[in-house]
Amino acid sequence: MELAICTEELSRACGGIALCLAATALGTYPIILFGSDEQKKKYLPDLAKGKKLAAFAITEPESGSDAGSIKTSARKEGDYYILNGTKQWITNGGEAETYSVIAITNKTKGARGASAFILEKGMKGFTFGKKEKKLGIRASATRELIFQDCKVHKDNLLGKEGMGFIVAMKTFDNSRPGVAAQALGIAQGALDLAVDYARKRKQFDKPISSLQGIAFMLADMATQIEAARALVYAACRLIDSGSKDIAKVSAMAKLFASDVAMKVTVDAVQVFGGYGYMRDYPIEKYMRDAKITQIYEGTNQVQRNVIAQALIRESLRKE
Repeated sequence: MELAICTEELSRACGGIALCLAATALGTYPIILFGSDEQKKKYLPDLAKGKKLAAFAITEPESGSDAGSIKTSARKEGDYYILNGTKQWITNGGEAETYSVIAITNKTKGARGASAFILEKGMKGFTFGKKEKKLGIRASATRELIFQDCKVHKDNLLGKEGMGFIVAMKTFDNSRPGVAAQALGIAQGALDLAVDYARKRKQFDKPISSLQGIAFMLADMATQIEAARALVYAACRLIDSGSKDIAKVSAMAKLFASDVAMKVTVDAVQVFGGYGYMRDYPIEKYMRDAKITQIYEGTNQVQRNVIAQALIRESLRKE
């Protein structure tokens, strides 16, 4: 809940800056959930104090929503794993010092052959590609991670071999409300600007907020945001309670809040009229920032799959 509220409040001003915090949480969750006591003692204190940033790396050029098709390999040689491959669109890439990376240790087992590792910036064979030029969240760095015979000690394996896909999915279950909180904050920030503008902007000798067409838009925007906030906070409370059955509500929160953020920011640009389309005003940035929340950490189409599968499982358990 604290992470969500902090992310929400930062996102009211800038979704990109908020992402620097939220993405560090994403990179830290695998260590919190699956790290050994030694790994936690080594990495968590500096991350918790804000001395270091973290990142999570699973996406590849040919593996986005299909997380089971990753190609980055980790070959065991004595006490080390040798990593080779490329990760794409990694938030905090190049800026973070600590990386949770998913790689294939057994190609014959598909998704069950994936494993999770902790890598550190500066490891030999671990470099970074270009900084991506993005539609939105430009204050957040997004880069490629490149592994060329990168040696990682076996002590940096998270959990056991073959647990990589589980590590990733459990991490997303915990982190998706953070994306929802980012979307929620972006939507709230856009509404704040739209209300202020509508109150001050005059047409037909009166504020446009007095026009029913605009007033109803603002009312709908505010209602949608409050509904999203209720769902996001409910998801956070469920996770904080220690419940293990969180996948469905986490997916619902991410799905609903991000769709609300996109609709609200588009409507906010409409309230600003022609000025909303100009970069002189910040509202167009909110619309650009909102879009990514429908895409990363599982597209909203994937979230619908997660929710539907959870419903089917619940129905089967009742039989």
